[in-house]
Amino acid sequence: MKKLALSLVLAGMSATSFAAGGHGPAGCGLGTEYVFKNADTWYEHVMAATTNGTSGNQTFGMTSGTLGCEDANSPLSGSVAVFLNENLEPLAVDMAKGDGETLDAFASLMGVKPEDKALFNAEMKQNFDQIFASAEVTPTTAHEGITSVLANSQELSKYLG
Repeated sequence: MKKLALSLVLAGMSATSFAAGGHGPAGCGLGTEYVFKNADTWYEHVMAATTNGTSGNQTFGMTSGTLGCEDANSPLSGSVAVFLNENLEPLAVDMAKGDGETLDAFASLMGVKPEDKALFNAEMKQNFDQIFASAEVTPTTAHEGITSVLANSQELSKYLG
């Protein structure tokens, strides 16, 4: 029984790791916002985290900015975080070239309009050394570099949110 309880806690924790932010141990989602809104004991937090993680509502909340996950739409969250985590190397290759499928997909994900994509691609290529300053670049540091490049461009700063 102890192993089952521990595995449920660990499963709930891993499913809520991206959403924990300022939402307490259970993260955001239906379990935290409605089912166990006033949770104050460890087992209520476990049940809220399990509800959040197993029913898919936490992912929905993070994507849509609902269910108490409004702050999950920060610059490095949701789809941008997932994209950078899964595609950092091919994105770096495309940025170095200033063109490519991964860079186009990233620009679309960032909301870059078709008329601004050529400028976006050129800025990413021109500032590649700033974005990928070392071999130890992480998705977070790459995002910080991209954000800095966009902030310094009068035409592209509108895509920062």
